[in-house]
Amino acid sequence: MKNFLKSFNLLTEDEINSFLSIAEVFNLERGEYFIREGNICNTVAYVDSGILRSFYTTPEGEEMTYCISFQNSFMTAYSSFITGIPTMENVQAITPVKLLLLQKKDIEQISGNSANWLRFAKIMAENEYLELEKRVFSYQRESARERYRNLLQTRPEFIEQIPLKFLASYLGITPRHLSRLRAEMI
Repeated sequence: MKNFLKSFNLLTEDEINSFLSIAEVFNLERGEYFIREGNICNTVAYVDSGILRSFYTTPEGEEMTYCISFQNSFMTAYSSFITGIPTMENVQAITPVKLLLLQKKDIEQISGNSANWLRFAKIMAENEYLELEKRVFSYQRESARERYRNLLQTRPEFIEQIPLKFLASYLGITPRHLSRLRAEMI
């Protein structure tokens, strides 16, 4: 995480070290949850290693994976974190995951005491918005084949670690369609 924070060329060494001193290490095994639907999320997690998926359950009981978080990224149930109301999403480990947890009260405190942390928080929120917009546009403009190809290009090392049913749901297609795409692209 230290290298990740340094890569922004925004925070001082002391700011990074004090931030790391309040982070709690938290491990999840495959299938365990970081947050479940109906709970309030007061924590942001930095994914130090592993892969998480965010999903919701349709009224018919089908799980719809809409986000996959990889190493060196932040994860939270963002709307719940901001509003303090129970989340409608679940965040689950796809692989064993090592997280560094930061409590909302601690984030608010360091952001209130440091203009650099406030700028960093703004950059993270802007990046989340841009990723969301990119994802929405990809569903509107790209075929499933193009979305799969983009994922292969950006995260090839993780494709084999994501179960087919989660990957298909993330791409907005059936597992059978994904199997056909994979066979065609070999």
